[in-house]
Amino acid sequence: MLVLIRGAGDLASGIALRLRRSGIRVVMTDIAAPTAIRRTVAFSEAIRLGRCTVEDVEARFAKDPEEARSLLAEEVIPVLIDPDAICREALRPDALVDAILAKRNLGTRITDAPVVIGVGPGFTAGEDCHAAVETMRGHTLGRVIYSGSPLPNTNIPGLIGGFAGERVLRAPADGAFLAARQIGDRVKAGDIAGYVAGEPMICTIDGVLRGLLADGTKTVKGMKSGDVDPRGDVSYCYTSSDKALAIGGGVLEAILHFTGALKTS
Repeated sequence: MLVLIRGAGDLASGIALRLRRSGIRVVMTDIAAPTAIRRTVAFSEAIRLGRCTVEDVEARFAKDPEEARSLLAEEVIPVLIDPDAICREALRPDALVDAILAKRNLGTRITDAPVVIGVGPGFTAGEDCHAAVETMRGHTLGRVIYSGSPLPNTNIPGLIGGFAGERVLRAPADGAFLAARQIGDRVKAGDIAGYVAGEPMICTIDGVLRGLLADGTKTVKGMKSGDVDPRGDVSYCYTSSDKALAIGGGVLEAILHFTGALKTS
């Protein structure tokens, strides 16, 4: 089975890990300059670096569908620059997962593959996808929705270690991002994590810098550009989150449900 995932950020990568470890082949796509902040657990880094590893799974950049097929034979995850997932026409995946997390549908249609799964707000099962998966932290996180839509976006990050919006670092201005710290660094409230157009991006809580944009990434004022984990465990910077794996489990359920793999003879 081949699954094409639109998006290769940390949540999409958690989905990819679940699928790959279940014996499902995965191809991922993203934009030419990815904006994932949890870069140590995002397969989108393969676009920037040529290759990367998340936990024990390797991904490599593929310039086209033909190269992606070759990489699949090497049991790695190919990542293409293809934000519209045009490669689906050549790869003909058994399922397509839209994990861009744009809070709205950016063009995915229920006819794009035999099974189409939408992740998060903006999708309606039975209309633009066969099923959707809930991304809101809480009781329904990771639940598969076979009729209807996930909960609407609240623009309020979920609680981690007792903190919500305080965890998120946002660009102080428009311009290119320049890091002053590295992912995995311990920080305190008031520390500078980076700069945009000479203006400092300041941490508001103590913890571990779990995510940070790559140097040179273009930002607009207010754009999510970093993440401080108040739990203080550096190892969390290098493993997929509970949220990502829960969503991945929901995607796996939905794919197996529609392909009949859960049915017994």
